Amino acid sequence: MIKILLLVGLGGFIGGIARHLTTVAMTRLFPSAFPYGTFTANMIGCFIIGVLYGLSERFSWLTPPWRLFLMTGLCGGYTTFSSFAYENIALLQGTEYGTFALYTLGSLSIGLLSVWGGMTLIKMAAI
Repeated sequence: MIKILLLVGLGGFIGGIARHLTTVAMTRLFPSAFPYGTFTANMIGCFIIGVLYGLSERFSWLTPPWRLFLMTGLCGGYTTFSSFAYENIALLQGTEYGTFALYTLGSLSIGLLSVWGGMTLIKMAAI
């Protein structure tokens, strides 16, 4: 049990740092009321988890400990649903209704497409 907790914790640590760096970079590149950093982290994380899930299902390359490290830890630490929820509340409180709608709908639709795209990429790849 300790090994599992350490794997998830290490993955979350790395994912959290990567998320912060993504957010900083996107905020510098695209200063806006729209939270590009969180949006980008969520979409990249969705794609990565789709690829990892696809690899795991197609080739059984990932052992259960690797799945915990990569999918639960790394992707879980990188994607930011709690930040997403907070930023949506802040947009609503700031009466940024259009940005709120764009961010929410874009995150849900592109997030789902990103997971599907990652899985499809692996299914179609000639590996």
